[in-house]
Amino acid sequence: MIAIPRRAARREQLLVHLAETLFAVDREYTEPKVNDALRTVHEDCSALRRYLITSGLLARTRDGRSYRRAAASR
Repeated sequence: MIAIPRRAARREQLLVHLAETLFAVDREYTEPKVNDALRTVHEDCSALRRYLITSGLLARTRDGRSYRRAAASR
């Protein structure tokens, strides 16, 4: 992928796809593991991670130590 889509609808489609293909529902991930997975798609893993969290597709613990895919992707 060259760029993260600017249009919200396209970005949402991408985020759902990434959540479903890169992260298992029943597994916890550390931030480096999330970054490594997202970096396989685009170099700006921080932006993708933030988008996944704000869209509710990925959840982060309060201390930021672990991430988990939301149980039901849209």
